[in-house]
Amino acid sequence: MAPIKTCVLGVGLGGLTFHIPFVLALPHLFKLHAVMERNPAGPGGKLQARFGEEAAKGVIIHRTIDEVLADPEVELVVISTPSETHYELAKKCLQAGKHVLVDKPVTAHFSQAQELGELAKSKNVVLYPFQNRRWDSDFLTLRKLLDLPADHPKSLGTLYEFESRFDRFRTELKGTWKDLPLEANGLTYDLAAHTIDQVLVLFGRPAKITAMIENIRGLGSKEVDDCFTIFLHYPPRKAASGVQPQSFTAILRGHILSVRSPQVRYVVRGTHGTFLKYGVDVQEDQLKVIPTPAAIAQNTEYGVEPEDIWGTVESLDADGKVVKSTWPSTERGSYVSLFENVAAVIRDGAEQAVKWEQSAEVIELIELAYQSAREGRTLVVPPRS
Repeated sequence: MAPIKTCVLGVGLGGLTFHIPFVLALPHLFKLHAVMERNPAGPGGKLQARFGEEAAKGVIIHRTIDEVLADPEVELVVISTPSETHYELAKKCLQAGKHVLVDKPVTAHFSQAQELGELAKSKNVVLYPFQNRRWDSDFLTLRKLLDLPADHPKSLGTLYEFESRFDRFRTELKGTWKDLPLEANGLTYDLAAHTIDQVLVLFGRPAKITAMIENIRGLGSKEVDDCFTIFLHYPPRKAASGVQPQSFTAILRGHILSVRSPQVRYVVRGTHGTFLKYGVDVQEDQLKVIPTPAAIAQNTEYGVEPEDIWGTVESLDADGKVVKSTWPSTERGSYVSLFENVAAVIRDGAEQAVKWEQSAEVIELIELAYQSAREGRTLVVPPRS
């Protein structure tokens, strides 16, 4: 299989941390043909500054999207630019017959995501959403826990509450485009795009949604939120035995003024036990400092969570006593799996591990969350069309 000639749009944090390293680390699948950087400071631009002259050797620096679209060598375009630009850039690339990988949030509006999906089908090209946190170590490990049979001693039983959090403590603005009142900006678009996607993978489409979204620090534009709590309401999950819960709720939180370390990541409650997890997947921090993309494969510690942030399970023993035990993060984080799937879809016609319709649904729920917060009420989530 010939490597897929790839152009990455954007060489900021997203491009240099989450995309370019994997394109370079998988030379049998991808060739970094070009990047788009409007004003490179020197030869090789930010790519060379980050990964060295050898990594930038032969890589074209396009200054504009028109240059990218006019390049017949480009097969795949990776969009890692400010969120408000995702829709227009993806549309132009699809119209030009390029395959497209779009960072989250894929668009600002559900209607835009639907439009792009139809356009990709009409052009017979791949449109892939970058939902990398499906391959977080803790999420993969949590899925194993939730898949345990009901009679397993560490089974949580029938779930009635699932809580997923991305909290941090920051009292100042970052001074980047993310602080500006632009479409698809704000913490909800930034981080709920991950937590909603994970909940949809685990539990499917909710029946109702209630949300509280605000700029709690009062910094910058009030239109750019920095705090969210989203309740996704589901019908009760059927109990195999014992107590039958009367509801099931997924609670998604992102808070900017949370003073603790490590932060709470998951709290999952069932009729037989509770799972508690602190700390976040280590891949982002590792990718920010790796000396070379080859380290993704060569470093045996890549994607491996340290034991001090492994989760714990408190469950009932045969006598009804609460027993606390560790639930090890045995699953290695693997963002590389997403890129391997992208290549297989493009070259071999494999099934997308992350379907475009799923990320469109994430945007639909984000829009409903904002509506719920504005109107101060719970909204019915319409059935899938």
